Amino acid sequence: MRFRPPRPLAVDTLTALAMVCVALLLGQESVAQGWPGLDRTAYVLVVLAHLPVALRGRAPLVVLAAVETASVVYISAGYWPVVSTFGPMLALYTVASVRQARTTAVCAAVFVAVWVYAGIVSDSDAMASVVAQALVFSAVLWRFGYLARRAAELARELRAEQAERSRREVAEERGRMARELHDVVAHHMSVVSVQAGLARFVFDSDPATARAALGTIGDASGDALEELRRMLQVLREEDLRDPDRGPEAPMPGLARLGDLVERVRAGGVPVELRVEGTPRPLAPGVELCAYRVVQESLTNILKHAHRAAAVVELRYGEHEMTVVITDDGEGVIPDRLPVGGGHGLIGMRERAKLYGGTISIGPRSEGGFAVLLTLPTTARAARRGDETTA
Repeated sequence: MRFRPPRPLAVDTLTALAMVCVALLLGQESVAQGWPGLDRTAYVLVVLAHLPVALRGRAPLVVLAAVETASVVYISAGYWPVVSTFGPMLALYTVASVRQARTTAVCAAVFVAVWVYAGIVSDSDAMASVVAQALVFSAVLWRFGYLARRAAELARELRAEQAERSRREVAEERGRMARELHDVVAHHMSVVSVQAGLARFVFDSDPATARAALGTIGDASGDALEELRRMLQVLREEDLRDPDRGPEAPMPGLARLGDLVERVRAGGVPVELRVEGTPRPLAPGVELCAYRVVQESLTNILKHAHRAAAVVELRYGEHEMTVVITDDGEGVIPDRLPVGGGHGLIGMRERAKLYGGTISIGPRSEGGFAVLLTLPTTARAARRGDETTA
């Protein structure tokens, strides 16, 4: 059977019973201290001065009033005052730990007054000592209660900050997935749209070209469904809980860049792929970043400059990789130019920032548009990419 921690009421009840037992045992020393021994009335008053602390978590002010009242009656009856002090002390600490300073100050004043009253009733010769004890004990109890209250408040604030941080992380992850979906859908639907228009135009005059266009549409839509299925697979909670079941397809990387270029060529945009340096495996996150930037750039060319010629360059350096996508600007459609940043451009910038890279996006002086992405390929960057795409 699994152990369960006791409920607060049970803990407080045990504490109250323990205090009653300690007070009754201490009361047996009353005669030795020069006070009347405990009788039936004294036993009842001792219990009433301590047992109510079992409910201190639910009604601290009521409990303090009850135990102080019982303590005053006990002291007034001429019994040893020390026996009835434990309950009021714990009750005052409890009030200080859950109430504001003004309420606690009033309760501390009542505690001091009862303590001084006990000294007066007992005809103490050291009233200065009695008053000092009352002030010191009340101050100590107030201080410890205040520290407990501040600790509880800080714990609540920490939990609230953690909850807010979790909500922000969820929102950021949803934004990342939205950009991922934008990249996938925008690219493939642009290819489908161009090829569908071509097939409709030559359907009667050039059946072979129309069939090729329909084939390209089928391939592009199939690839889009494959990537969407993979991302939805990752998002499914039951699949995330199953460590033995992973995504149905790997993350797209630079090895699939040739297929991407071929699809864009089939859409009517001549694209040249150039590679400088020695290709080598990179961190999955870095490859995904480069792939998505190329995909988004070629998609924008398909949508906004359908007659432009594009060049994609991959440059492998010793510690970094550079990706350059340029077009000559032919066939620009002004009405289709995005106003402002657009989700695609924002997504490219955020991807580059995520992997410690830089990106430059803008028109070229000789005409056309250029995207320049630089990504570090050090071991540290590779680890970040692996962690991000795991």
